[in-house]
Amino acid sequence: MNLTRTTLTAFALGLSLAAHAAPPAKMGDGMLMGSNGMTLYTFDKDSTGKSACNGPCAANWPPLMATDADKAEAGYTVITREDGKKQWAYKDKPLYFWAKDTKAGDKTGDGVNGVWHVAK
Repeated sequence: MNLTRTTLTAFALGLSLAAHAAPPAKMGDGMLMGSNGMTLYTFDKDSTGKSACNGPCAANWPPLMATDADKAEAGYTVITREDGKKQWAYKDKPLYFWAKDTKAGDKTGDGVNGVWHVAK
């Protein structure tokens, strides 16, 4: 009985760690998408590992948020935003959604003002 309980506890811990190890985005049609299937974007005005999209900008371009427990892996990093919250970045470029995309696969934000691009 004790061995079974120990085995189950180890298995549950492994599942828990595996759940946190999943990348924050997935690749589809050559572009990055959030777990909800919505297209992710990058912003030309961002600098390496730092978001320049705050306040009203972030209302239109919601950041792909991270938690304090999230860990960087496989090209993904976690950056700290101006407000102290955490955001995912890919290859040091912060990732965002576009408020005007209404369904999975939309990419209406690509090219907005010449500074927003689908994350690839």
